[in-house]
Amino acid sequence: MTMKLINVGFGNIVSAGRIISIVSPESAPIKRLVQDARDRGTLIDATYGRRTRAVLIMDSDHVVLAAVQPETVAQRLTNREDLVDEG
Repeated sequence: MTMKLINVGFGNIVSAGRIISIVSPESAPIKRLVQDARDRGTLIDATYGRRTRAVLIMDSDHVVLAAVQPETVAQRLTNREDLVDEG
């Protein structure tokens, strides 16, 4: 079985099969979700200090912050050439 990986910006890669949702960080519920993950120690900040544009919610209860738009991450999920095949 192969694991598909996706680039979420600045060379940071996450497992495509573990992503539950990709959302915008603008709403209050998402901001609370991010703060709760920070308090629990399950927040992964992959923005390199840039503005957070997408929040990835993983099936492992981790929350990943990305500096690319949610549409960009979704497009990379659908484009086969952007997926890294590990296996």
